[in-house]
Amino acid sequence: MRISVEHVTRYKYESEAAYSVQCLRMTPSNFDGQRTLQWSITTRPSSKLMPSRDGFGNTLHLMTITELHSEIEIRLAGSVEVENRQGVVSGAPDFAPLRVYLRRTPLTIAGDELEEFTRAVASADRISLLHELSGRIRDHIDYRPGVTDPATSAAEAFKAGNGVCQDHAHVFIAACRTLEIPARYVTGYLLLADEDRAEAHHAWAEAWVDGLGWLAFDVANRICPTDHYVRMAVGLDAHGASPVRGSRRGGGVENLAVAVHVARGMSQQ
Repeated sequence: MRISVEHVTRYKYESEAAYSVQCLRMTPSNFDGQRTLQWSITTRPSSKLMPSRDGFGNTLHLMTITELHSEIEIRLAGSVEVENRQGVVSGAPDFAPLRVYLRRTPLTIAGDELEEFTRAVASADRISLLHELSGRIRDHIDYRPGVTDPATSAAEAFKAGNGVCQDHAHVFIAACRTLEIPARYVTGYLLLADEDRAEAHHAWAEAWVDGLGWLAFDVANRICPTDHYVRMAVGLDAHGASPVRGSRRGGGVENLAVAVHVARGMSQQ
């Protein structure tokens, strides 16, 4: 399936900023089952985007603005061809050893309640265990926007029993790491039945299965990602895989607006 993505991010500041630097993880990688057909990123004010790879194999562009500015716009448009591999991710760039994905971060702290919950899952093989874990986490955590925020940890979301896709992914990752299963956070886009309702940054997780490799789980939607998903970046948690992350000097209060459209077919660039 061909999926097109158009994504505009705008930052407006109450006063002029003197300097801004942003790391953009907004370019998909090619791997088995995903191939980029066309892709572009432009910024306003204009910035020469310097490409590189981070330690997780993500394509990274560094955006630097040194002139006075009260607004930043980041616009991407592109098309990707995706195949349904039943959640199996192979051939993707990955420079980090597996043990790195066992590292717990502030957002993936499990806490006593989640650890006890996790250890009660007793499927015989790893794939069955991961599917059971994903389903039980989704049963426990209702999808409810507005009750958590980007700083909510896995332990906090699990205790609250409510959250969004970021929380489902963090809880699943925390549970996997409790069981010494390498796991990582994924950001991307999801083509929904109502194409105008695409989420800006959908999130899911991948867990390692010996003999198979990385297997993806969209806990929020109770599914392994299909050809309706465009995989963008991975990290230990949401902060590490964030599409846009950086800092600025000056500017005061910031206002953020995001507009995303995900559709079948080619994008209009």
